[in-house]
Amino acid sequence: MEDYYDLIVVGGGPAGLAAALEAEKRGVERILVLERAETLGGILEQCIHTGFGLHYFGEELSGPEYADRFIQPVLRSERIAVKLDTMVLEVTPGKPGERHSVISVSKEDGLRVIACKAVILAMGCRERPRGALNIAGTRPAGILSAGTAQKYVNLDGYMPGKTVVILGSGDIGLIMARRMTLEGAQVKLVAELMPYSSGLTRNIVQCLEDFDIPLRLSCTVVGVHGKERLEAVTVANVDENRRPIPGTEETISCDLLLLSVGLIPENELTRAAGVAMDPVTGGAKVNQDRETGIPGIFACGNVLHVHDLVDYVTVESQQAGAGAANYIQGKGAPAPEYISAKGIRGVRYVVPQLVNRKTAEPVKLYFRVGQVYKNAFVQCSASGTVLAKKKRPRLAPGEMEDIVLKPEQLAALPQDVELVVEVLEV
Repeated sequence: MEDYYDLIVVGGGPAGLAAALEAEKRGVERILVLERAETLGGILEQCIHTGFGLHYFGEELSGPEYADRFIQPVLRSERIAVKLDTMVLEVTPGKPGERHSVISVSKEDGLRVIACKAVILAMGCRERPRGALNIAGTRPAGILSAGTAQKYVNLDGYMPGKTVVILGSGDIGLIMARRMTLEGAQVKLVAELMPYSSGLTRNIVQCLEDFDIPLRLSCTVVGVHGKERLEAVTVANVDENRRPIPGTEETISCDLLLLSVGLIPENELTRAAGVAMDPVTGGAKVNQDRETGIPGIFACGNVLHVHDLVDYVTVESQQAGAGAANYIQGKGAPAPEYISAKGIRGVRYVVPQLVNRKTAEPVKLYFRVGQVYKNAFVQCSASGTVLAKKKRPRLAPGEMEDIVLKPEQLAALPQDVELVVEVLEV
């Protein structure tokens, strides 16, 4: 491993791989991918179900198949170096015009300080643990995050339980409801705190309805029972303030409780580097090139905001790779004029949060809504001028949406305006 690279990519999952390949495609000579696991591919390696690649490749692939489409060209590349089993400890921004530095540690190379012109942060996300939920009761064996159970079943060949309750209807939890059923377990209930599911509609249909697994909305786990091993959980309905309703408690015997209660972007490195963060997404604030507020430091994938489809992770990461390449080669937008973007009236967040109005390319704003809407309009406006508007038969928090702005529309805006994305109900 050398002490200088043009670009360092932190993370060898789908985001990091796509970003590295796009940067190489655009002429970046010396690229280093640092991955803390022993293999490339990230979480896709344990996602053996199909459903990946429909948007990007026009094919239905499993997670490992999708990852392999990017792993193989990275391994064949003469300009991309890969270091596995390597943990990045710190990203230190350089002063304007100076190089950044990345501190990493590994068994093979020890502690290294590596300089670079640009950094792409692609660390992905982690699951929210039980400790963040304040569930009363004991601490027996048999309480796992859905992703951990997925690794046990798909990669290690272990069955962590036979009678299952799942808390949360995120996509990993829905997929594991089906997976555990196919392996012979009885999934008794999927309980969701919110009055709507946080997973994709297709997963609700294919993973729950097709297997007659009940989904109970506005319901949560309020108690855990068992000493050495989980024996039962108590669930209860919740009111509009998400508080348990007395008298609705029900105790369900089970030996496994899976938690699918949200994902948290892995942004400890980002915060430590001094990057400005978005309190809603939990990721960095970026422009349309996915560049953070620190020049030369980019972010993409689930570390930026949690995506519903890996296909969108790939597209976004290619934007980050292209932006990093332009930065390294001095081809960035001359004298950019940024205007901010935000969500109101049902839109929880918008990414990117900053848009260069002097861009020559269309800008796609990604966003999520805060509740379920039917036959509603999505609109983007600035100072009362409608820039884009489209009707959507259904909007749901579990599915990411987008709206596209044309370069000529942005160029016609004054610099002191704000882009606003909102939901208009019919």
